[in-house]
Amino acid sequence: MVSLKHLRRYDLFDFMGDKKLEAVAALAEEKEYQEGDVIIEFGQPADTFYFLADGNVAYYYIVTTENDPYYKKEYHIHDINAGEIFGISALIEPYKYTATLRVDKPSRVIEIKASDLRTLCDADPKLAYGLMQAVAKAAIARLEATRIQLIAARV
Repeated sequence: MVSLKHLRRYDLFDFMGDKKLEAVAALAEEKEYQEGDVIIEFGQPADTFYFLADGNVAYYYIVTTENDPYYKKEYHIHDINAGEIFGISALIEPYKYTATLRVDKPSRVIEIKASDLRTLCDADPKLAYGLMQAVAKAAIARLEATRIQLIAARV
């Protein structure tokens, strides 16, 4: 469990009243990662929703092909910075991660088990709405970063 006081420091949790925040805090766990650690692996079940408390995590899009099972290429798209969410696929069906995220420098991450968080959201539409707004913002930011990468590759 992560303390309410700790979660209150971050904008993501501002829309939550004490009761909602207590429920989320009970599901949350803070972990530390070191440079090079892979937190999320492309294609794996999205079983955890993440919030970066401190540090930096690199977001990589992975390209594979059915014709060559050994072909795998990573493209750095974006950096996740302190105060941002990631692992948003944990709240979006089919609940599979669509990128690989690797730690660039020592980082502290708040992890929330996705199935429990989805259960809370099912019981509390206001919580679900607030989280989906955050998820949509994150998705749009990553789409914009991808567009920039595409444009840079064409120049």
